[in-house]
This record gives sequence, structure tokens and C-alpha cells, in this order.
Amino acid sequence: MSILLIGGSPAATSSTGRLLDHVGEKLALHGHRYSKLQVRDLPPQALLHADTSDLAIKRALAAVAAADAVVIATPVYKASFTGILKAFLDLLPQDGLAGKLVLPLATGGSQSHMLALDYALRPVLHALDARHVLTSVYATSQQLVWVEGSGLALDQAISWRVQAGVEALAAGLNALSGRIGDSYVVQAEPVRLAS
Repeated sequence: MSILLIGGSPAATSSTGRLLDHVGEKLALHGHRYSKLQVRDLPPQALLHADTSDLAIKRALAAVAAADAVVIATPVYKASFTGILKAFLDLLPQDGLAGKLVLPLATGGSQSHMLALDYALRPVLHALDARHVLTSVYATSQQLVWVEGSGLALDQAISWRVQAGVEALAAGLNALSGRIGDSYVVQAEPVRLAS
């Protein structure tokens, strides 16, 4: 089962990016593979003009389509998720998250922006037909501390929430994998290569 981490921060170095990397590392400890897509790395012209014929945009959309689960991380600006993330999500087809598990993450300057995930991002994820949107994880800048040489240090309360989100996503993927394994796997004959 594959997981796609989608970074919606416009900044190359950010609390949001560090939290997303931290979650990816935790998922890897559970035995899951993941790949990462930073929306800011997509060609701006193609992204803003919804040019789905652009090769980089095509690859990004294909990565979303191929993933079994998506972790979406965004900083909260002006009580909502970032514009570049919105521009990318707008490129997905109406059922672009169909059958996928989604774990939303967000960072912000204070707890007062915490509900932005539920009121701004979650409805978009449901509109894209996500199979299940897990409980969101919101962290403030004070709860995420970068320690040079050690990496990201999380406040105890947010550490618990991140761990719960990772475990819920891993359990959902394991359950999904089991259902697929029981229902859809067909024993195939080995392929012989001509010599």
C-alpha cells in the first residue's frame, strides 16, 4: 500500500514541512512506503492556469491517483489552508480521492486557527470523495521545535495526537490491504521470458 505526502507550504523550510517529514518517518516505522509531493515545486504557470497537459502536473495527478492514502499538510494563513494547495486540489477530478484514506495536518501561529482544518480543508477532501478523512492534527509553532542535530521535537500533547493519527492511518491501510487481499488477489501464472 502506498502513501503520498502532499506538502502545501510555499516555504522550502517550514514547521509544516518538518511535521510532514516526521509523520512520514513514523509511517515508515510501521512498514509503509511513502513518496512526497511538494506543491510549491510544480510549475507555477501550469498550476495557476490549471494546465493538466503539463508533464509535471500530469505526474503529480498520477501520484495522487496511484496512492492508497494521502497525508496533506498545510500552514494556516488567514484562517484557511494555502492557496497553492487549493490550486492543486482544484486540479483533481471530482472523485480524485475516491477510495483513499486521508490524514490532514496543519500548523499555525496559535490555537485560534485550529478549526480551519474542519471548516476549510475537510469539506474539500470530502467533496473529492475521500474514503475516510481521519482526525486532523493541528500544531502551533510552540508545539514544534527544531533542534539542530536532533530533528523535530514535539510537545507532549501534539506528540500524542501525531502518534494517534499515524496509528489510525496505518491501521486503516492494514485493514484495507487485508480486504483487498481477501477479495481481489488472483493467483497468476509466472511470466516466462523468451531466451
